[in-house]
Amino acid sequence: MKISSIIQQQHPGRKVQGIAAGLLPFEADGRIAVEAFQNHLRATHDAGLLNAVNMDTGYVNYLSDSEKQNVLRWAREALRKDVPFVAGAYIEGQTGDIVGLYRKQMDAIVGHGGIPIVFQTSRLHEKSAQEKAASYQMVSRGYPQVLAFELGRMFAPNGEIFDEEMARRLMDIPEIKGMKHSSLNRLAELERLVLRDAHRPDFRIYTGNDLGINMIEYGSDYLLGLATFAPEKFAERDRLWETGDPAYYALSDALQHLGNIAFRRPVPAYKHSAAVFLHLVGRIPSNLTHPKNPKRPAWEPEILRDCAERLGY
Repeated sequence: MKISSIIQQQHPGRKVQGIAAGLLPFEADGRIAVEAFQNHLRATHDAGLLNAVNMDTGYVNYLSDSEKQNVLRWAREALRKDVPFVAGAYIEGQTGDIVGLYRKQMDAIVGHGGIPIVFQTSRLHEKSAQEKAASYQMVSRGYPQVLAFELGRMFAPNGEIFDEEMARRLMDIPEIKGMKHSSLNRLAELERLVLRDAHRPDFRIYTGNDLGINMIEYGSDYLLGLATFAPEKFAERDRLWETGDPAYYALSDALQHLGNIAFRRPVPAYKHSAAVFLHLVGRIPSNLTHPKNPKRPAWEPEILRDCAERLGY
């Protein structure tokens, strides 16, 4: 199927699977705001979205192993025992066997009832598609469900947008049930959807395009940092799309307006925008971020207040 064909084939009435990459909030004194984090996970679940922790939005690239373990424990405590969540397996900067490093983290994730998503490592960047896929196959072997990740370099230097051969090889690994695609490029994502529809129709493509959240109209699901700003609004949007309610368009536009502002350059500073927004609407105790994360200007609350009002907060 060509891209031109899939553009013409929107999927109204489709039930979308939405995943929100949760922000890790901080108290005014710089401590992790554990209670606010857990409350936000519960609110996200109650809205109808799946939670994802230890993601880019949760500063996974800045957390120690013990801090990542704490996040898994806090997530499990916050959610009922039978409620699944997604969690990142991130090994960048670590030495040792790649497969062993990933599987150690994935064992911890599965042990807490989570679904692992494999962050990329720059250690595989120069490998062939065959070599990369062999690593992913060994990493994923035996787990009931694994997600893969392709991340544009504008988000993190360890990210990589795969070529078509690599994407197809990932789809051939039975344990990998889907892939988050974060290129911020609609055409590249449409190519993933074309490949998926032809090669493995049950494979989920989760858009990571916070600048193109209407990719759900063309068959993508989503795993978005933007969804942690307003999980109940995303869930409402998804229901409107499923039921064919024209109110979908106004709400989708308001959410996209927020995404365009929050994900402007430098893109990693969107996490500060998320903290400012969630603090504005009373969900977290401060607008502080991890100290290593890029910051937004002092006037950020002013423009995000307009976004919040447009969404009805």
